[in-house]
Amino acid sequence: MKVVILCGGRGTRLYEETEFRPKPLVEIGGQPILVHIMGMYACFGHEEFALCLGYKGEMIKNFFLHFHTMTSDFSVDLKTGNVSILKPQPRNWRVDLLNTGRDTGTGGRILRAAPYLSRSTFMVTYGDGLADVDLDALLAQHKKAGKVATLTGVRESSRFGVIETDAQGLVSRFREKPVLDGLISGGFFVFEPEIFEYLDDGPLEEAPLEKLATERQLALFKHEGFFRTMDTYRDYLELNALHAQGRTPWIRSVPRQ
Repeated sequence: MKVVILCGGRGTRLYEETEFRPKPLVEIGGQPILVHIMGMYACFGHEEFALCLGYKGEMIKNFFLHFHTMTSDFSVDLKTGNVSILKPQPRNWRVDLLNTGRDTGTGGRILRAAPYLSRSTFMVTYGDGLADVDLDALLAQHKKAGKVATLTGVRESSRFGVIETDAQGLVSRFREKPVLDGLISGGFFVFEPEIFEYLDDGPLEEAPLEKLATERQLALFKHEGFFRTMDTYRDYLELNALHAQGRTPWIRSVPRQ
């Protein structure tokens, strides 16, 4: 099953990093977050990707043109110019790199990828979110619901601590970054080909999803586990701190063969 990854945004709230490179190439633990995301899908057997490029998309193209030397140690024979990869990491990935416009909305990017997708079920996510979503369960839920689209609902933690008071108005305790009530879209979607009838050049998150919901064609998959986006520089620092501590729930054991 093909996985569409939206890689075209400007990432303005992470300008400390995205001034120089597109957000999907911002690194966590020495690897672009995009590689981490693709690895999440590959662990469930999904190894065909369509990357919808926009802002600084040429840098993502260059990364994949030189993927093995960019992600591995290598040796160069200066006499012959031959390059040997040291300890190669086998990946059976196939990657389509698609120019979808510098300022195109997320819905428009998916629409422009349509010629490269077979008329079958496909998955979509953003190029800045990590989670330990059970993708097998997500697909099973989508098939059971029998709708055009399924989105993954996640719970988000507050960015701030919460002060609780007693009946006398005195502070009773602090709660550090509690989980907020309700669900938000985690950005892990499954779509049927009929989705293209709902898309235009604007954002996926507005009219298309609203129309799907109105027509009762949008199913929900609830994910209660780890979820984090790299939206700001603070998120970037926190994700790298987690990686340094070995706390990487989005990285599963061994990819399926």
